Amino acid sequence: MRRCANPGAGRRQLLRWSLAASASAALGACGFELRRTPPMPFARIALVGFAPRSPLAAELRQALSAQAQVVDTAAQADVVLQALSDTREKVVVASTSASQVREVQLRMQVRFRIQTGGGRELAPLAELMLVRDLSTNESQALAKQHEEAQMLRDMQADIVQQIMRRLAAVTV
Repeated sequence: MRRCANPGAGRRQLLRWSLAASASAALGACGFELRRTPPMPFARIALVGFAPRSPLAAELRQALSAQAQVVDTAAQADVVLQALSDTREKVVVASTSASQVREVQLRMQVRFRIQTGGGRELAPLAELMLVRDLSTNESQALAKQHEEAQMLRDMQADIVQQIMRRLAAVTV
């Protein structure tokens, strides 16, 4: 007859499973729910003022297309999202005595307004600015490039979600 090397392993596994089940039941009972994109109070929207191949406009168009029709002109739209500026900056904030960059700051800023197709203002001029710090290292240059690209994608996704929430809050 073989003996188990660790007789308490089965009990620990059962305990972990029961703790996980009770935690998920408690979250469900308190009304916890993952954040969803809020419903939009309009049927058609136009995105104007963005650069021709703006990655922010492309991601906004994709996020909005699930809930509203994205049209080309303001005359066709119920709501117009007008971008006044869309800037991205990379600023050196720390360097060594040998002028090697040690830390940079990534900045993304968007200024926009929300209007009706006729030009009536639905939301005042808004500005969103995100700033992230990134350390650099010349020996890991490729990895740091990938990290910077991922940070920029995350910042852009955050801005898109903030704009979506503001669009959902307007009353047409």
